[in-house]
Amino acid sequence: MIRSLMLAVSIIAVPAAAFAMPVVGDIVGTNPTDAAAALQKAGCNLKGFEAEGRMIEARCYDQDNMMHEVYIDPKTGAIAKISGKD
Repeated sequence: MIRSLMLAVSIIAVPAAAFAMPVVGDIVGTNPTDAAAALQKAGCNLKGFEAEGRMIEARCYDQDNMMHEVYIDPKTGAIAKISGKD
């Protein structure tokens, strides 16, 4: 019984994980090609990049069409901050 329950939970959780957004600390790359590929693989529908202070801002939409601003450190390629908007 427990084995069946765990299998059912894992099957339900897989689609949700496929749409997970990137998180702070993820390394996405230091150039637009690598960063775009990594963000899209993480579930981000990328709408573009722009310079924002000392960071690169990527505008992403999640599976619910919510916009998120993903700030990438251009030296390390790591996500430094994510802010969401309605």
